[in-house]
Amino acid sequence: MENVTDNYPLDSPNTYPAAEIAHAWQRERPGTPTDSIEIVTPLWRLAKLFADDRRRVLADAGIDPATLDLLSVLRRAGAPYEVSTRELARRTLVTAGAISQRVARAEDAGLVTRRGADDGTRAVLVTLTPDGHDLIERTVDQVLTRESELVASLSPDARTQLAGQLQELLDQVARVARQPSSDS
Repeated sequence: MENVTDNYPLDSPNTYPAAEIAHAWQRERPGTPTDSIEIVTPLWRLAKLFADDRRRVLADAGIDPATLDLLSVLRRAGAPYEVSTRELARRTLVTAGAISQRVARAEDAGLVTRRGADDGTRAVLVTLTPDGHDLIERTVDQVLTRESELVASLSPDARTQLAGQLQELLDQVARVARQPSSDS
């Protein structure tokens, strides 16, 4: 795969480690809390690197991230690969309007169909078509194989430990982020 950069500073090797940033802030603003820098800065960098790599893999596979997200939710739902638009929005963490747009694009491409629910409600059900199923089957292997390669330097035990720590941090940040800042 060609090494593509978009001239964003995080595409180049890290020549300014997070520890140096923290120390510079400690020097320039004693008393300013800097304990998060050595955690948050590498997370931002990793997020950028993972997102850029996934974007390149998906471009090569001919699918965009939003469509991958939609088809993945439908495929993981199991046969008959059908989910309501409300549930799609919940599982993908996007608005109902965004789901509607994603479904419309995927439907135009022949990857999904949509229909009203048979239970008399106003629910709309989205179903994976055979073409959508084939596309997600090909793409998910490419994406997950590549991401497995990216974390291959970690032992299985280290992956398990890191996954647990990241989930714990995510849960905590989600709780705290909903509360007003102490500076407010």
